[in-house]
Amino acid sequence: MLFWEDYQNVLVPCRGLCANTRVLLDLVYTKGDETCRLLLAAFKQVLPEAQRAGLSFGNCRTADLENTRDDTRELHGTAIQTLQTDRPDLVRRLRDHIEGALEVLLHTGSFTPSDCNEVQLPVYTPSQQARHLLDQVRSKGEPAAKVLLQYFQQTEDHPSPSNQEAPPKECLSYQKKLRSTVSAQSHFLGTYGGTSSLSLEDIYTEGQLELAQGDSEAQPQTGALGLEDVVGLVGTLNQEADTVLVSGEAGSGKSTLLQRLHLLWARGAALHDFFLLFSFSCRRLSSEQRELSLRELLFLHCCWPDGDQDRIFQFILDHPHLILFTFDGLDELMQSFSDSEQRHCCPTQCAPVPTLLFNLLQGSLMKGVRKVVTSRPEAVGPTLKRYLRKEVLLKGFSPGGIDCFVRKYHRDPTVATRVLECLRSNTALLGLCHIPVFCWIVSKCYKELLGCGEGEGSPQTITDVYLMILQHFFQRRASQRNTMGIGWVQEHQDTALHLGQLAMEGLGASCYIFTGTELQKCGVTEEDICMGFLIRSKDLSSSTNCKHYEFLHITMQCFFAALYIVLNNNSDRSTIPKLFQLQDRQQQPGFHRVCLGHCLTQQEGALKEANKAAETPNLQITATFVSGLLAQRHRSLLLLSCPGPTLDRKSKQVVTCLSKGIQKHFKSIPRPVEGEKKSMHAMPGFVWLIKCIHEMQDSRIARDTMAKLEVEHLKLTYCNIGPGECTALAYVLQHLRNPVGLQLDYNYVGDVGVEQLLPCLHVCHSVYLRHNNISDEGIRKLIEKGIQCERFQKIALFNNKLTDACTECFAHLLKMKQNFLSLRLGNNNITAAGAGQLAEGLRFNRSLQFLGLWGNKIGDKGAEAIANALKDSQTLVWLSLVDNGVGNAGACALAPLIKNSTLEELWLTKNCITRTGVECLILALESNTSVKAVWLRGNELSPEEVEEMTQREPRLTF
Repeated sequence: MLFWEDYQNVLVPCRGLCANTRVLLDLVYTKGDETCRLLLAAFKQVLPEAQRAGLSFGNCRTADLENTRDDTRELHGTAIQTLQTDRPDLVRRLRDHIEGALEVLLHTGSFTPSDCNEVQLPVYTPSQQARHLLDQVRSKGEPAAKVLLQYFQQTEDHPSPSNQEAPPKECLSYQKKLRSTVSAQSHFLGTYGGTSSLSLEDIYTEGQLELAQGDSEAQPQTGALGLEDVVGLVGTLNQEADTVLVSGEAGSGKSTLLQRLHLLWARGAALHDFFLLFSFSCRRLSSEQRELSLRELLFLHCCWPDGDQDRIFQFILDHPHLILFTFDGLDELMQSFSDSEQRHCCPTQCAPVPTLLFNLLQGSLMKGVRKVVTSRPEAVGPTLKRYLRKEVLLKGFSPGGIDCFVRKYHRDPTVATRVLECLRSNTALLGLCHIPVFCWIVSKCYKELLGCGEGEGSPQTITDVYLMILQHFFQRRASQRNTMGIGWVQEHQDTALHLGQLAMEGLGASCYIFTGTELQKCGVTEEDICMGFLIRSKDLSSSTNCKHYEFLHITMQCFFAALYIVLNNNSDRSTIPKLFQLQDRQQQPGFHRVCLGHCLTQQEGALKEANKAAETPNLQITATFVSGLLAQRHRSLLLLSCPGPTLDRKSKQVVTCLSKGIQKHFKSIPRPVEGEKKSMHAMPGFVWLIKCIHEMQDSRIARDTMAKLEVEHLKLTYCNIGPGECTALAYVLQHLRNPVGLQLDYNYVGDVGVEQLLPCLHVCHSVYLRHNNISDEGIRKLIEKGIQCERFQKIALFNNKLTDACTECFAHLLKMKQNFLSLRLGNNNITAAGAGQLAEGLRFNRSLQFLGLWGNKIGDKGAEAIANALKDSQTLVWLSLVDNGVGNAGACALAPLIKNSTLEELWLTKNCITRTGVECLILALESNTSVKAVWLRGNELSPEEVEEMTQREPRLTF
């Protein structure tokens, strides 16, 4: 009886319990007699017996309440029930026919004039009016619901001419101007500061998009999401919500994806359902100090109409389903949202920009307008996530995407080939390049990359990559004067410190756009600006002539902040410890993180607004760069700019912080439950610390850090592990003293990441890589290494991109490793041919205990091949062939396997087995007592057959 909006309006956390109760009672009263009876019945159900004693509900008899649930079941199929079950579709159909529906309801006596006035309040959008109208009709009962449904039937038979009317000419003119504006803003690559005037059309490369919930069945049949799927129906979890979140790590291409969407809309090549598109930068909205109305927000920040603004804005209000808003960089907004935010639903009333933004995303303002928001995952909390229509993950480039981007960037095919050859020879660098911003840096600095050769001098870490671009920009300015030698950092130390202080203070205040005054305060000169690390930002509004600047990319701002921490001889000794304590603070509920301004001395200018919370993800990136800059491999480069003892002190501080941080994770490991392995479920903060250790490139630190980790299972599921993180994990985990099970399910390891993990495979007794976009090529390399690792005994690869081409590799593994225990290949693309290849290895294996092929396509022939290969097995205890198209022939082939083996569980759920096949299985079970269960649910059996066979053989599970 209650809808999601009702539920939210009743349960307001900051409101008292008594007030919430009164709101609930008032709401139920307006929904009519049936809803009131249901509420009273609910009281009877939830109240303790002692409180129910003597409780009277007036004229409502107890018997009536007890029968309420049964009575409501009878409503199924009635007009009221139709209004409830078809509500989303009815809202869409009703919002353009509000007046017609109200006329009919008024004429039939179902509604009074006051009912109509309540529905048509000016603050409501058409979608909100439709929802209120449906609520009112339900409260009036079955007759009113029938009237409304009859009206719907009539409008379907005789479509309203208003549906076929073109938008007013003023709106068409505004659409043309808006398309022109959006096209101009999107023509050149906007990310990385648009430093090279790269045409988006020429350089854009598709990233890997995936639904956040990890439901493979919700993905398109092609297995990959396209750009238009971002705003399409695929993966929708909450149809009542309007906001789509595109989340991804810094530099993963979120802004570029939005820019591509904008350009396609502007050219009429995509998003045809949306008449108008308004794009916003949260970075610029964060700098907006004025209170604005929605109208001002749209026209000031996007495109100002040439005339008749009232009519255009009214069209937007009346047709929210034709409008698309995009908000880029929610993580750069200087405010986190909570349910205590001020509710704002009037489109003409002014409010602070964060209030407008939250109410737009939450749906209180402009319900029905589709909104696409980009953000890093950590910045979107549960408060906002429950208002999401769906979440889409952007996971950077695939290996093919890296190749495509490099070839698009370099028009000269010879140069592109040389760069790609250099990347393929350096797997660590190739792993980093799946992040588009790193791929751009490598492409831009290809001369420095090709000049460093292979081995120690070649970039291995993120810090190496950013030092390369630093050298590139400094070299470009110095080339007219002289060639830079080893002292190039010292030569440009002043610039590094000026920009570093600006970057650091900006991070402390969550500030990413800087005025000329702020630049002057940090000593940034015109020559510093000309280096190219800062670029002009668009003016915040047309009313100001002040110049604003921003760093090329947010990661560049983090890098300069790290440079400042390392090179500044006068910085507070507590700077580094405070930087690395962020993880502890993040885990404390309600803790207001201390900004970096506290790390600066008064002489350096502490921030005026030190109470603002610093953005933890950016500070973590900064800490990663600090670790890398203090690596021994960069000591000679920085020694001319910073005294050796100072570098030593800071390096020791970092090592101490990393050691303490890791030990805290180790201490949090609970004692294992009796009979289970001791395991550690690592959090993303653990991965960050591992990356910092890798940046330092000191095996002694990695070995000392891992010395106290004594677990049998390390779980890193849903931790945003990509190829770069795999490189860091392998670098550190290879120093473990005892073998461990490494679980990396539901990440985006991919083929490149698999290759990065190989150095630590010798310490892994099991590897779990479910849902990681791995293909046959990645598995081939993994098995080549795994055969050489004596401890390697288990692998799980559910829901990847494996085909029959990988089964020969697994067959070879099974032949060679007579201590291999578990092979799980569920939900891939293995057919009968692949099962036949696999059977060749199974026939010679004498150790396998678990074999999982759930959700493939092996059919009867594949099942027969598997059964024949395993008929003499004395080790197999678990076999799953669920959802494989197995019929009676396959079931009968498996019967001897049941009869003669050590099998305990056989899973044949969701196949096409009939009574004939089950009879073979029953006959085999008669001579086997070791089998505990044969699962047959979802096969082609009648209820009567299921009941009969269950009685004959209780171990059959239907």
